[in-house]
Amino acid sequence: MNTNEYLIHTALKPDTTLAEIEKICNEAIQYNFKTVCVPPLFVKKATDIVKEKGIKVATVIGFPFGYSAIEAKVAETVLAILDGADELNVVINICAVKNNDWQYLAGELNNLMPIVKSKNKSISITIESGLLSDDEIIKCCDLYGIAGVDNLCTSTGFTFVNATVENVLLIRKHLADKIGIIANGDIKNNTFANQLINAGASRIGCNGTEIVTDTV
Repeated sequence: MNTNEYLIHTALKPDTTLAEIEKICNEAIQYNFKTVCVPPLFVKKATDIVKEKGIKVATVIGFPFGYSAIEAKVAETVLAILDGADELNVVINICAVKNNDWQYLAGELNNLMPIVKSKNKSISITIESGLLSDDEIIKCCDLYGIAGVDNLCTSTGFTFVNATVENVLLIRKHLADKIGIIANGDIKNNTFANQLINAGASRIGCNGTEIVTDTV
């Protein structure tokens, strides 16, 4: 299987440099990756590099822990769209999940969805599945599936448990078919990437070219 078309090339470390952004953008062009995902600071630069190549630019909102205020996430979203982002990847408030505050999470989404959709952009929701119980994951699938987000993302890559085949299978079982699944976090070889795709992932987040070089 050619995994390149599934890949989101990411550079989201807290010490990411402009040189690293230029590197992943050029690698995305070289290997025909679908998307690059960069910190908000670098959205304009990434857009300048890849916009003529048919590669989308994604950025993160409320990253990495998700507990910033709704108003802050709204502001981040507006600014990212103004800078040229095609896709907004929003980390949900995990504290709200753990306290069973689904009303808060619905309100958070209701503030963000109209902004994103009014500009014909895509919204992905990161649920940090490695920190959640199966029941919490299923409730997230229900909430965000009904809302009609574009993708549900397994993880930020910043916790001790990232994408797993088991969690992708669970999400795919309970999430509406039209909504994609982004598997993300510590995916470094083609074998694991293919396992996640076969489990139901429609896109794979990676922060290196190991997946590509593993196939050649």
